[in-house]
Amino acid sequence: MSPQELAEACAAKLYAEDTASRSLGIGIDGVGPGRSVATMTVTERMLNGHTIGHGGYVFLLADTAFAFACNTYDRVTVAAGADVTFLEPARGGDELTATAVERTRRGRSGLYDVTVRRADGTVLAEFRGRSRTLDAAILHP
Repeated sequence: MSPQELAEACAAKLYAEDTASRSLGIGIDGVGPGRSVATMTVTERMLNGHTIGHGGYVFLLADTAFAFACNTYDRVTVAAGADVTFLEPARGGDELTATAVERTRRGRSGLYDVTVRRADGTVLAEFRGRSRTLDAAILHP
């Protein structure tokens, strides 16, 4: 299996079991070794008291892209920590795209950057995730 095929197989298995992402309409639009793209539409149910997108949902989208990027090597990998900077508010109806890119991976630790954009290209948030790889396979546990 090529690295690309492995990444796609891992993503397919994870997505099939990811009830949270599927129930919120998050889609995985692409994966490759150490990278992924996740999408989501901001619905009325995701708006806060200021009628803007609740930051937790923007974080969730970024975290999802992060998770799919760091789980492309057939090793169960979880978040060790993450930080987000919100730059612009999301609005109801916005189509958001989170693009995750691996910055470094050494031993069991990894560092990933995720940019969340609105469909017009406006950057809404920057997310940095730190991963920890466990001693288990995704495809053949």
